[in-house]
Amino acid sequence: MDVLSRPLIDRTLPLLAEGYAWLPNRMRDTPGPVVRTRILGRPALALRGPEAVRFFYDERNVHRHRAIPEPVLATLFGHEAVHTLDGAAHRARKSLFLPLLEPGRITGLVGQVTAAWDEAVPDWGRRDSVVLFDEAGTVLTTGVHRWAGIPLDGAGAAATARDLIAMVDGFATAGPRHLRARRARARQEERLGRLVRDVRSGAVTADPDTVLGSVCLHRGTDGRPLDEKTAAVELLNVVRPTAAVAWFVAFAAHALHRWPEYREPLAAGDLAFTAAFAHELRRFYPFVPFLGGLAARDLFWRGEWVPAGGLVVLDVYGQNHDASLWGDPYAFRPRRFLERPVERDELIPQGGGDPSTGHRCPGEGITVGVLEALAGRLARMEYTVPEQNLAIPLGRVPTRPHSGVVLAGVRPAAD
Repeated sequence: MDVLSRPLIDRTLPLLAEGYAWLPNRMRDTPGPVVRTRILGRPALALRGPEAVRFFYDERNVHRHRAIPEPVLATLFGHEAVHTLDGAAHRARKSLFLPLLEPGRITGLVGQVTAAWDEAVPDWGRRDSVVLFDEAGTVLTTGVHRWAGIPLDGAGAAATARDLIAMVDGFATAGPRHLRARRARARQEERLGRLVRDVRSGAVTADPDTVLGSVCLHRGTDGRPLDEKTAAVELLNVVRPTAAVAWFVAFAAHALHRWPEYREPLAAGDLAFTAAFAHELRRFYPFVPFLGGLAARDLFWRGEWVPAGGLVVLDVYGQNHDASLWGDPYAFRPRRFLERPVERDELIPQGGGDPSTGHRCPGEGITVGVLEALAGRLARMEYTVPEQNLAIPLGRVPTRPHSGVVLAGVRPAAD
């Protein structure tokens, strides 16, 4: 039986049950870095490795338009978001974000986030304990709103953070988490849509150099401003991913609890080690399981085939834990990033390819910069970790330490 006629078994139910382990398990059962399968009734080709990343991000091979399921659009990305576009339309929309995410701008965002952290820590110390995941979400939401020029009063920060976190937490599941995510997106799109309307009417002033001003002024390939709903969606696509760094802040505390020997170089401000620690957090801990697109034409990869319109799936979690790339992938070892230069398409926790032209997340620098700053502050802060459930279940997407990482007896770092 040839490759074109080989029957495919639908693997949707195992995907839902196994979460992050689903594709690595399938890859383990095959001789090469590619799996031909079926997902939601559609033929699918799953691949991994740096060459596969370049294949996946080549628009001659894979399109994102219409590839993202409606439940993900209705929770995580938003309808008509930059993630759904291809070609000239994608490049034009992405041009809105790239100037806002240059190194100098990222430094400004990191400064606002660390200021919000420093304001929050004394209050944590007045409580018996705090859940770091929740508190980090509020800190990140406060900081990114200040930086983006989006009004947010102090009383609304925690509620807004809960909505932003809910959008991420519920995109890959059914049931209550998903319903919460849909309701959260509707609230936030309504809030930001009103703000865009107020800026354009002159009722609210927005600096054109801020994210808010840039989004309100941006024009698409048709020469028209974004409609209010799409503008709100793209504002959320700046503030939501920044709030989602709360997952990695919780992972940082988890790592420092398991491997306390890393606290000293972080607390001492070793810049090279701090960057390596941030990269290892993003490589080691599970966040994105895989990415998908639609085959632009009949495709072959390493002898396997998928028809035009079939799914092409990039195994993100599996690649970040591939022994052929990392040697000891299930060891948390930040210094691996000091031992050799890591190529662009080897480490792909936020996608691969060129962020200036492709679909790799342009906010990756924000994640790294914020993690570097907050990991150092966390390492210098005094606290205890009471007994709790710190398990990280791989069947849950997105996952996090079960307890959210409870800290007790928090005291700010001594000057």
